[in-house]
Amino acid sequence: MTERLTGMYAALMTGLDDAGAFNEARQRSLTDYVLKQGLTGLYVGGSSGESGLLGVDELAEQQGIVADCAKDSAAKLIAHVGMPNLRNSVRLAQQASDLGYHALSALPPHSYPFTDAEIEGYYRDLSGATDLPLIVYEVPIRTGRPIPLDSLVRILDLPNVTGIKFTSTDMFKFSMLRRRRPDSSYFFGFDEIYLTGGVLGADGGIGTTYNILGKLYVAIDAALRAGDLARAQELQDVSQIFVEALLDTGVLPGMKAAFRVLGVDVGQTRAPMALRMANDAAEAHMRAVLERPEVKAWLV
Repeated sequence: MTERLTGMYAALMTGLDDAGAFNEARQRSLTDYVLKQGLTGLYVGGSSGESGLLGVDELAEQQGIVADCAKDSAAKLIAHVGMPNLRNSVRLAQQASDLGYHALSALPPHSYPFTDAEIEGYYRDLSGATDLPLIVYEVPIRTGRPIPLDSLVRILDLPNVTGIKFTSTDMFKFSMLRRRRPDSSYFFGFDEIYLTGGVLGADGGIGTTYNILGKLYVAIDAALRAGDLARAQELQDVSQIFVEALLDTGVLPGMKAAFRVLGVDVGQTRAPMALRMANDAAEAHMRAVLERPEVKAWLV
C-alpha cells in the first residue's frame, strides 16, 4: 500500500498524571479535544508526545487509545515509531498496522553517530516491516545533523516510503528534494513558518501547536492553496504570536500550561523536561496570549 498522504496533522501530545505516569483518561480527553480542530488527522507518538521520555509499552498503549478515540471520526492516523533501536520501532509499526493506522513515520536512528548507510538500512528494514506507507523524517535539531540530499533521495526510493516530514530551515534542500522526487509527499514541520514550506510546495504540515490552534493552520493552508498569500501571512502572524509566547515557557511545557488554561488537564511534561518559570506564572503567561482576540478567535 503506497497511499500518498497530504493535509494538516497535529503532532499529538501525551496525557500524564500528576506523578508523571502515562494516564489513559487524560490522553482520551486530550485526543478528543484535538479531534475537534478540523485537521486531516493526528501524528501519534512523536517528539511532541514526549516519545523520547516514554517507554515503548507506554507508546504502544497510547497508539491503542488514540485509535479507539478516533474510530468514529474521519481522522487519518500516522504512528510515529522512531525508537532508538529497530526492534522497538518494528514492534510499534506492526501494532499500528494491526490497529488500522493509515501510515507510519520515524525519526532516523539518533542515539549514536550513525553513518548514512546505517540510517538508510534502518529505513529499509522499517519500510519492509509492514505494508503501511512510511514518512521519513529530516530534523537536524533533534538528531544533531542533517541527512545528505543524496541519501534522502535513496531513502525516498525505498518500497513503501511515500514521503518526508521536513523540519529544517534548509529550504533550498527542501526544494531540491521536491524536484528530484516530485511524487513523494512533503510535510513541513516548523509551525511558525509553515507558510514558507507551503509556498515552496509542501503538501501539508505536522505540528505541535496544531493541538490547540489546528483550525488556524487549516485556514493558513486553505488561504495558501487559494492563492491568497496576504491572508495566509496574516494568519501565520497569529500563529507566531502564540509560538513566541511558548519560547518563554519551553514549547511542550508551555503547551501543557495552555491546555490547563483551556480546561484540558494533561499534566506536566515528564522530567527532566520542565517549565522555565513557575507553574502559576506559566499559566498566567499562556492565558494572556490565549485571550488575545486574534488568537482566541481560533480556539475550539
